[in-house]
Amino acid sequence: MAEHVYLLTLFLPLGTVLLIFGMKYYAAVQQAKARLASDDAYRQVAEQAVAAQAETAAALADLKIRLATIEKILREVE
Repeated sequence: MAEHVYLLTLFLPLGTVLLIFGMKYYAAVQQAKARLASDDAYRQVAEQAVAAQAETAAALADLKIRLATIEKILREVE
């Protein structure tokens, strides 16, 4: 009976320490996964912003061309 108690006093603290370290590393892995997902979301938002900016620049260039055409027509009318 004393041998069982002796083994329990050895293995329970050791098991507790191993469990704590295991939980710590598991939490670190989960945080890394969450950070990766967050980075991917930011990357997608940045890509959408770049696409919107390119679309806006194209629309602005088209608007400038139209405005120049209208100014040319108005000068010819005068």
